[in-house]
Amino acid sequence: MLRIAVGAYHLWHAGSKRKLYRGVHRTDAASFDPVGVARVLRRPLPPVLADRLVDASLVTGALFTAGVGHRVIGPLHAALQTWNFSYRNSFSMVFHHENALVLHTMVLAVAPAADALSLDALARDRCLIPRRRSWMYGATPTVMNTAMAGTYLLAGLAKFTGEDGAGWVDGASMRQQVAVDALRKDRLGEGTNELAQLLYPRRLLFTLMAAGAIIIEIGAPLAVLDRRLGRLFGIGACSMHWGIKAIMRITFPYHLSGVLYLPLWLMPPPQR
Repeated sequence: MLRIAVGAYHLWHAGSKRKLYRGVHRTDAASFDPVGVARVLRRPLPPVLADRLVDASLVTGALFTAGVGHRVIGPLHAALQTWNFSYRNSFSMVFHHENALVLHTMVLAVAPAADALSLDALARDRCLIPRRRSWMYGATPTVMNTAMAGTYLLAGLAKFTGEDGAGWVDGASMRQQVAVDALRKDRLGEGTNELAQLLYPRRLLFTLMAAGAIIIEIGAPLAVLDRRLGRLFGIGACSMHWGIKAIMRITFPYHLSGVLYLPLWLMPPPQR
């Protein structure tokens, strides 16, 4: 289920942006500032080659989702996805929301994630849900949740190590960030954010939202230790991202889709 959900999300995410990627690949080379694995390059790839790598990731993504030759296709798909996202981000700001998707794909790529509900299972066991038991099936969502929790923990620690330190919790920095973001978008012609204007005078609300964000981010590792806390964290974190979208119009697609938090619901129960 996790393989199908994550693979299908990648197909939608990368497929819907295929035209955008083609435009990015033809950006002036002066804008190229390689990040991630793309740092091995000194100059951009030929645009057609970059286009074909994106297309290749869509092909491997389809095979990954269907569960075909997973032992080979899984790592190959994860490698192509990591490369394409790194290369695309080398021409613009770094889109951090893609990190969790890459980490989840990496975990599934090396896990026995195609032992059921896959064409591999049909070919080997003659059924979609064979009777198999292994600790690795339970370990896979746990490792995915650990990777996800790490991204939130880093975000929380970054707030405490910034200029405001622990003072970030009072909400003043968040309130200022919302105001600056709304003003910038208004000046750039994206329209006035009426919700941001409505909330701006309410200082206490920003204090509560800042404290809530810190609790969610710093407390993320607890989501891995307890199934009930994990599901509570998933609801809180997903709600936080929908709030960010509503107030600041900043979108974290993988988070908003809910796929990021699906492993929290599929963690195995503790065994006696």
